[in-house]
Amino acid sequence: MTSTTPRAEVTPLRRPPIRQATTVRSDRAHTFDVFVATIGQWWPLQPYSAGKERVREVLVEPRLEGRVFERWDDGTECDWGRLLAWEPPARLVMTWNMTPAPTEVELTFTELGPSLTRVAVEHRGWEALSDAQLGEDCARPGGYAGGAFVRGWTEVLGALTAAAEA
Repeated sequence: MTSTTPRAEVTPLRRPPIRQATTVRSDRAHTFDVFVATIGQWWPLQPYSAGKERVREVLVEPRLEGRVFERWDDGTECDWGRLLAWEPPARLVMTWNMTPAPTEVELTFTELGPSLTRVAVEHRGWEALSDAQLGEDCARPGGYAGGAFVRGWTEVLGALTAAAEA
């Protein structure tokens, strides 16, 4: 007798999420607070902002559905996204409007010890972008297809690490 159980087909992700992480010599609550409360002081606005030299502050409204946005010297506001999950000091998830179509960013803050935190980012939802959009330059040349977002999140996490450890 032969089995007639159908085989499950596995479809590889054509556009896998970007995953980056860093270890910060700081407790989890402080690291989360640095990310949220002082993002405008440590985030590398050149090149990772819409307004570049015009940006005067970056703000996170610390609540579910809160905005993450930049404010320029003339009062213009540019939304980076909205908080879809708000679980301080462990996690936040936000839409990411800085791509041609909205994607999603999740940050998790995991306590590894009394003064040691792992911060991980997962940037997902690349299926929303066309093949052409995946190759478009963003803050860095190459877009998603060329690894610009991988390099960008590495740089952003490095800046967060330096700020939280200062």
